[in-house]
Amino acid sequence: MKGFVIRALLVASAMVALPAQAQLSVDVTGDIDSNLTIAVPALPAQQDVATPAGTASELGRKIAEVIASDLKGSGLFDPSGPGGLPAVALPEVTFPQFEKWASFQALVHGFVRTTGGEADITVGCYLYDVALKQEMTRQGYVVAPRDWRRAAHKCADAIYARLSGESPFFDSRIAYIAESGPKGNRVKRLAIMDSDGANHRFITNGQSIALTPRFSPDYKSIVYVSYLNNRVRIFVYDIGTGTQRLVTESNNPTFAPRWSPDGRYVLFSMAVAGNTDIYRVSSQGGAPQRLTNSPAIDVGGSYSPDGTQIVFESDRSGGQQIYVMNADGSNQRRISHGGGRYATPEWSPRGDLIAFTKIAGEFKIAVMTPGGENERILTNGWQDEQPSWSPNGRVLQFFRTTPGRQGNSQVWQVDLTGVNERRIPTPLSGSDPAWGPLLP
Repeated sequence: MKGFVIRALLVASAMVALPAQAQLSVDVTGDIDSNLTIAVPALPAQQDVATPAGTASELGRKIAEVIASDLKGSGLFDPSGPGGLPAVALPEVTFPQFEKWASFQALVHGFVRTTGGEADITVGCYLYDVALKQEMTRQGYVVAPRDWRRAAHKCADAIYARLSGESPFFDSRIAYIAESGPKGNRVKRLAIMDSDGANHRFITNGQSIALTPRFSPDYKSIVYVSYLNNRVRIFVYDIGTGTQRLVTESNNPTFAPRWSPDGRYVLFSMAVAGNTDIYRVSSQGGAPQRLTNSPAIDVGGSYSPDGTQIVFESDRSGGQQIYVMNADGSNQRRISHGGGRYATPEWSPRGDLIAFTKIAGEFKIAVMTPGGENERILTNGWQDEQPSWSPNGRVLQFFRTTPGRQGNSQVWQVDLTGVNERRIPTPLSGSDPAWGPLLP
């Protein structure tokens, strides 16, 4: 994003090494008895001048609100603030009055500095261990005023990474399908938003049906399926220019395009003469290559992070199950063996898990290892489907549909504990969420 720069403040990397037994930390995959308490007071302004996004003081409060919301939404922390917390004077940012925060385990301080107008703002972000009265990390972000939310997400990412030891994920975006109209005749538009639902915008106008979007590995474009006048097209939409190019089109049902990790290919499924197989095509277009050749229905497909394997679903054994094959289509083998049916598999960006939709009466989100072991159900909704991984491979987004004629779909999120669920706000009903990589 233009105008976005990340730099360290005052020192190159002020991460203080604490004694191992005393470090504040959280476990992102284990059971959580109680969440770590964090105070997030408003960030003071060095000079309270006006910007197009509000005064510097207003930005300090809004940035603190986003930081607290991000941390709360992760399910790992119990943040308080900025409302109801004492104001912080600018000198306290680097010399906290720890006695004021004795009821918390961690403390977030920061500041906003700008000369006003269209000039960039500098956001400082500090994390302190209250009990040890020590700084844990500090970061600085220089952004255009319109990008203040990215600075807030980056600060939350730094806190999450320091306390969890995991890669961050807040400063990322979601592509999804915005739905409106009656249940049997929905208008489906491609839309994108921040990972918390902010900065929402529609990409397509609804004249054609848009389905199953996915961000490219470099974040510059989105691949999706478009249905219009009995023609099915796979487009790549360029986010920066607002233009799109045709990758492939057909009269045959075509669905579920997925990028290869290097961005060279698009994987998709197509039904020809009643037989559905998996194909791949150059992301620049050209003749598709057929990868499966079975009388069964072979659907979906998601590359492993190293690009050497593909996970997909097939009913060749009599019901929907999950299979893995080499990237060229060879060595196809079944990995799921539990009860019920398995659909929409997606490989984790860490490579350690495969997420999928488990169908056993109801639809639930579940995970298992690439070898098919340690299957775990994470959600308990009526119809939860289409999981998509966060950039760090520790959280999943999916869509949940409510029952009945008036039922609609909404985007939801769950972490690997299966305990921490939350709905992501969207202006319309939402389906097919696709989590992009961490923003550059």
